[in-house]
Amino acid sequence: MQFAAMLDAPWREPAEVLATFAEEPWAIGFLSGGGGERARWSYLARGPDAVLVVPRDGQQDAFAALSQMIGPPTNAIADGPPFQGGVAGLASYELGDRVEPLGLGAMRDWPDLAVGRYPGVLAFCHMTLRVLAIGRGESQAEAEQTACLVLDWLDAPRSELQPEVLARDVVASNGTEYEASVAGVVARIAAGEFFQANIARSWSGRLDLGRSPGDMTQRLASQSVAPFASYFRLPGRAVVSNSPERFVRVDACGRVETRPIKGTRPRGRDEAEDRRLICELAISAKDRAENLMIVDLMRNDLSRVCVPGSVEVPELCAVETFTNVHHLVSTVTGQLAAGRTAIDLLQAAFPPGSITGAPKVQAMKLIAQLEPPRGPYCGTMFWAGCDGAFDSSVLIRTVSFEEDLEGWQFEARAGAGIVAESDPASERLETEAKIAALLRALTDAPT
Repeated sequence: MQFAAMLDAPWREPAEVLATFAEEPWAIGFLSGGGGERARWSYLARGPDAVLVVPRDGQQDAFAALSQMIGPPTNAIADGPPFQGGVAGLASYELGDRVEPLGLGAMRDWPDLAVGRYPGVLAFCHMTLRVLAIGRGESQAEAEQTACLVLDWLDAPRSELQPEVLARDVVASNGTEYEASVAGVVARIAAGEFFQANIARSWSGRLDLGRSPGDMTQRLASQSVAPFASYFRLPGRAVVSNSPERFVRVDACGRVETRPIKGTRPRGRDEAEDRRLICELAISAKDRAENLMIVDLMRNDLSRVCVPGSVEVPELCAVETFTNVHHLVSTVTGQLAAGRTAIDLLQAAFPPGSITGAPKVQAMKLIAQLEPPRGPYCGTMFWAGCDGAFDSSVLIRTVSFEEDLEGWQFEARAGAGIVAESDPASERLETEAKIAALLRALTDAPT
């Protein structure tokens, strides 16, 4: 698809537009929020002209198949958004088994990789309140026709936010057992097996009859914005994510960025408590050490595909405030080496270091001993643009949905990075702070 066309449209909230087609298989949304340059763009797409699904037990080379589907870079519209159509979708956590074979299991037949190729996309600029309909095609006329069809997505009737709760009974895994697992991990760290491991616990339930994953996406967009929120509807499955964390990004010139999150405090009940918690996080030796370990891991991952000497850390352990929590966030950058692509970077760095641990392989072995397969949780939602650009999230604050004859069942997880200084009760409380926004969206009626 060598040609592109772009049309302007009046502002609409992206979550409202997504709600009009969220139940279509292969509907996808990247729903940024929270302000700042990293939350500037949201994207919606539907009706891919090709799809790729690599099952857990498939023998296909997932990364090679993904590269082939993306194809060679083509020119982008000069004043357009970073994503102007291309490939987008889900890489589950167990895709990491194709990077380092560890014999990971399968979470109820979730695929390792599921992506669509989208010739049309709606792009929403939150800073200028500008909506762009972009179409691509084999001719300029085809591109313009696709852009017009994309523009029509904005004309669908709005879907009102429903006042009912989405789920009434959400069951949490045993907190005491989680604390015991944390204590066991701390003992193994003391014995020298590894330095850090991210261990999660789960919450599960079923949506009320008539409610859908799209309803939850709309609810989160109104209650708890996040810079890397996303939605993906597969046949009989869906992923809803409220992630604050970027995994890896590549621009069209090959500049690379990753922003690992490690270190968490809840939001305060008032401004004074908020300031106290920010200060506590900023000076916490335990949290800074936790973050630094993952920064070193990500530097190593990036160096596999970047120009020697180009990997740098321009920002270390900065405190960033989100709707529900404060986090320590670091930034690692680099420049892709000649002949390397964003998919080479994805393969070099997957799964994200912030949700595995250090050393990564040892941490993944431990996770496999303590948790059932993760599926979408701790994988990534990503887009790969026509010009070689790429962006992706870490699928934390994420709910996996599966449809059956009784409606939608779901599972969500929240984890904590366990290090030598970890206190089991504090780590359990951290998981509860991280899951709180998802539970509110599921169980509280909107005001």
